[in-house]
Amino acid sequence: MIRIANRGSLLGNASSPLIRKAREIVQDAIEEAFNAVDPKKVIRSKVTLNGNQLNMNGEIFDLAGFKRIFVMGGGKASGSMAEAIEEILGERIEDGLIVVPHGTASRYKTERIKFQEASHPIPDESSLQGARKLLDLASQAEENDLIIFLVSGGGSSLMAIPRDGIPLTDKKKATEMLLKSGATINEMNTIRKHISGFKGGFFARRAYPATIISLLLSDVIGDQLDVIASGPTVPDSTTFNDAVYILKKYDLWEKTPMSIRSVLSKGVRRLIQETPKSDDPAFRRVHNIIVGSNRLACSAAIGSLNKSGLKTLFLTSLVKGEARDLGLMLGAIGKEILATGNPLQPPVGVVVGGETTVTVTGKGKGGRNQEIALGAALEISCLNRVVVASASTDGIDGPTDAAGAIVDGDTITRSEGMKLDAKEYLKNNDSYSFFSKLGDLIYTGPSGTNVNDLSILIVL
Repeated sequence: MIRIANRGSLLGNASSPLIRKAREIVQDAIEEAFNAVDPKKVIRSKVTLNGNQLNMNGEIFDLAGFKRIFVMGGGKASGSMAEAIEEILGERIEDGLIVVPHGTASRYKTERIKFQEASHPIPDESSLQGARKLLDLASQAEENDLIIFLVSGGGSSLMAIPRDGIPLTDKKKATEMLLKSGATINEMNTIRKHISGFKGGFFARRAYPATIISLLLSDVIGDQLDVIASGPTVPDSTTFNDAVYILKKYDLWEKTPMSIRSVLSKGVRRLIQETPKSDDPAFRRVHNIIVGSNRLACSAAIGSLNKSGLKTLFLTSLVKGEARDLGLMLGAIGKEILATGNPLQPPVGVVVGGETTVTVTGKGKGGRNQEIALGAALEISCLNRVVVASASTDGIDGPTDAAGAIVDGDTITRSEGMKLDAKEYLKNNDSYSFFSKLGDLIYTGPSGTNVNDLSILIVL
């Protein structure tokens, strides 16, 4: 059960009973959303076994037709997913390996499935080891075997094998550049797939002719299969040309390590093989099934707001763009509701999901959700009936220990009283320092799941 660790202190920062109530409502909604996408709960609701009939979110598989069952995969939520799968299948599992973030393997209690810790969001040698072990285990699977592959956000970094000719250090450098560039997750993963020997369908090719059932907890906008963890079991819809275009789009081509530019250039000239496409025989025995996504979290948040007596609007689960711009937009919606009652008369709760980006130009510390909150704070200043909160469902917003932040109409006034210039902190990408001083960071700790971000606007 996920709880906001500092609920009391966040409520204590309220300047009025009305704001305190709004802060409490938004915290309840965030907790409901996080718990709705708990990986074990999701798997238990989507996967059932009746005799030999395995029901995977409506698709039925007869286990009597398989000699052995292997469980593999990786991602921030994959450990809990593996626990739930072993509870369902038990001794039917022959062997298994799941790659999880450093410091988390001890959380999971399984008999048949082993865990390998690796690095996120920048791959390291342990990420390489984990991916190699998965490929080795996949190579042992035969035509009458079944691989249940568990995938969630974070898998791109946790399961990383650079393509031939690319040192791991160069792949790390490229990842660091992309994370700061403002590139979307789709764009980042297009490049990752083309400098990888694991992602972009290569795992499926190694496992063939075994049958693969891949269960995916989506952390990408629109739930595009080949983007989730860079699609180890999915045909790749992108090309080397796309990867080169993206690097040039963000003025990164000349800064990209030579080894990566060489591989991508060879791919463009068709001197090396493209990632596996939909006509590859490797995908004839692959079933990719989404079991949870951002929409599930957003729906749970809406349900919580309804229980609190608010009219609600689920705006979208597909938001993207600059984080601070989403904050400004949420603030503008709050001002419109107060001024005109459009689109709904208060009390109102608005929910937005998706994944924004931060183009890092400053030297500060923060994350997408903290920038959303800071952008919103500037827009709703002096509006004493408006609260905005934004949080990452994995409990870790960017390179920080916070999940996000919460703001209200008094946030800027309080910061000015402490001689904090909100605009300067935003310009320096230093939202974490700003909210640390105000005591308005949201702490949940790592949630063990990941379905993008959740932003909530309350107008009472």
